[in-house]
Amino acid sequence: MVRRPAYGPVRECFFHFSGDSVGRLKAKANAEMAGTATATISSLQSLLAHLWRAACRARRLPPHRETRYALLVGCRARVRGVPLAYAGNAVELAFATSTAGEVEEEGLGRAAWRLNRAIASFDEATVRDGLASWAEQPSFTYVGVTLGSGGDEPASSVVTGSSPRFDVYGNNFGWGAPVTVRSGAGNKIDGKVTVYQGPGGGGGMALEVCLSHEAIARLVADHEFMDAVSTECYA
Repeated sequence: MVRRPAYGPVRECFFHFSGDSVGRLKAKANAEMAGTATATISSLQSLLAHLWRAACRARRLPPHRETRYALLVGCRARVRGVPLAYAGNAVELAFATSTAGEVEEEGLGRAAWRLNRAIASFDEATVRDGLASWAEQPSFTYVGVTLGSGGDEPASSVVTGSSPRFDVYGNNFGWGAPVTVRSGAGNKIDGKVTVYQGPGGGGGMALEVCLSHEAIARLVADHEFMDAVSTECYA
């Protein structure tokens, strides 16, 4: 089903993070949770937590305001019977929920741990139950609805899709190797973040971030966030 709701204007910025920078964020997140966490926080979870905290600051959310981070979790390696080469969108949403005050004040490690637990909550049985009932009660997931866009209050949530495991720079359609990558127009919504592998490999990653004009301006002026960024560019 096609929907074309009216969303507020956003500005997009593309941030590159080197493998060394991502590694430092991961080390910091795991060090902060040492003795508490029961699993290792991943590089991606650490990077997204870094962004989540910065987005709360850039949006100037009140400390009591609820904020959610929605993650698209792939089913290919988690649900039996789904081949790794499956070309469809085999994903489920996982949510980490907190308040802006907690995300900002509790540190990188705690924010990353919330994301870690959201992904760990993925349950194959629940996915299969949902598939069985979908034919009787079909429903569709829309990014704007997930983000709560279009309401009276300013956006407070973030949703991330794609994966740094996708070999986006390895595609060659006869025009030569890709210079850079971007998502399509349907992703230009306040709070939508798309993650890619870094163009130079080596564990680097890139984030395509869409926020309001004011929030993006504050984000690129946020020294704590930008200290981890290798390069950035506007769209």
